[in-house]
Amino acid sequence: MFNNFGFKSNDFYQLYFTIFAAKIINKMTTKASTPKGMRDFSPSVMFRRNYIFSVVKSAFEKYGFSPIETPAMENLETLTGKYGDEGDRLIFKVLNSGDFLSKTNCDANSTSKDLTKQISDKALRYDLTVPFARYVVQNRNDITFPFKRYQMQNVWRADRPQKGRFREFFQCDADIIGTKSLISEIELVQLSDEVFTSLNIPNIEICINNRKVLNGMVEIMGCPELFNNIVIVLDKLDRIGIDKVKEEMKSEGVSEEGILVLEKFLSYSDISELSDLLKQSEIGTQGVKELQFISENISKLGLKTLQLKFDITLARGIDYYTGCIFEVKQNDIKIGSVGGGGRYDNLTSVFGLDDVSGVGISFGIDRIYMVMEELNCFPENIDQNTRVMFANFGEKESVFCLGLLKQLRENGISSELYPTSVKMKKQMSYADKKGVEFVVMIGENEMESNTITIKNMKLGTHEESTITEFISKIK
Repeated sequence: MFNNFGFKSNDFYQLYFTIFAAKIINKMTTKASTPKGMRDFSPSVMFRRNYIFSVVKSAFEKYGFSPIETPAMENLETLTGKYGDEGDRLIFKVLNSGDFLSKTNCDANSTSKDLTKQISDKALRYDLTVPFARYVVQNRNDITFPFKRYQMQNVWRADRPQKGRFREFFQCDADIIGTKSLISEIELVQLSDEVFTSLNIPNIEICINNRKVLNGMVEIMGCPELFNNIVIVLDKLDRIGIDKVKEEMKSEGVSEEGILVLEKFLSYSDISELSDLLKQSEIGTQGVKELQFISENISKLGLKTLQLKFDITLARGIDYYTGCIFEVKQNDIKIGSVGGGGRYDNLTSVFGLDDVSGVGISFGIDRIYMVMEELNCFPENIDQNTRVMFANFGEKESVFCLGLLKQLRENGISSELYPTSVKMKKQMSYADKKGVEFVVMIGENEMESNTITIKNMKLGTHEESTITEFISKIK
């Protein structure tokens, strides 16, 4: 019997059952995926990331910074109100444990903001600076000021993922807290130069400005009460252009006269030119003097790789900055800043410790990685973690190799033994894919003569040697 589809009945029911079963299995199977904006890192990527970490860490310690770590999760009140409205929106909140809904008090007029306060009192850290300020206040009796700390950890932001912007990423921060000396700013510029010189990244500049200069500018524009709004808009200049910036500033309440003042400021590219413009503003004049002190002394000392550039448009729209601000950019790759930071005078005061000024800089490892990959800045063979592999000819031979492996490792030579005595072709293929430099082969003859046979994987050559000679040669 045939049905309307041309199948025999049994065939039709079998096909129907197969499709039905596949749908059920598909529903039962969890799709393997990562949340948007978060990534796995394969060994080849991790070797390169670890290389960047080691260079940055070495520079931090050379400049006298000490390591700390803080928890991934902070109390929500610790983080909110420190980054501005836009930053607060990007904080990842964490739900309270247990039956949190039973403790809520909401009605038809309740907003999501009202509900958030009731069901979440913790959050993933947004950056490393605010947790550091909290750490300083909590540990002030055990800290010797000025305190130079470095921190290398993940941060999270509920941002829209795009090139160079992730929801989970890694920051490497260096901060000096407990001094108002501008020598600290100079040291951080030198530190940045050390890092990017060691990473061999070309055509890179560190832009510098001062929030006091911006305060003076907004004061002369006639709208000091709009400072935060103006800074946030100005920080978008590179992305949206001058016309859109003017449009947004007008919508924020900036007058036509204020826009003309802004245009005048934007036309200057030299710090010394600002003195006349800001002579009516005490705070603006102070900002100019600070910038001049830093730039003049950096010029005397010289930089190896970085170009120091004054940029009046640099605003860094985070509320806690009060003085000099920095941003590091690579000019060949359009990816945004690869580092940034600045002076913050009042951050610890929100946790109850007044008059403790700090300044810091942060390096974005993920963007630095992308720049180095595109510009081919990584050293050769950076992902080669095994220099020597012992081939496996059987149980007796592999046990004999364990003693030789120990000698290699004690001499700092990365080495391993293939775990099973499978066909030699498979073992060689493994060594080749892993980038192993030498394969050592030990059979009965080698065991009796106490020698080893070495294959150079790059040249394809074979030679006999003793283990002592081999170690001496490749060490």
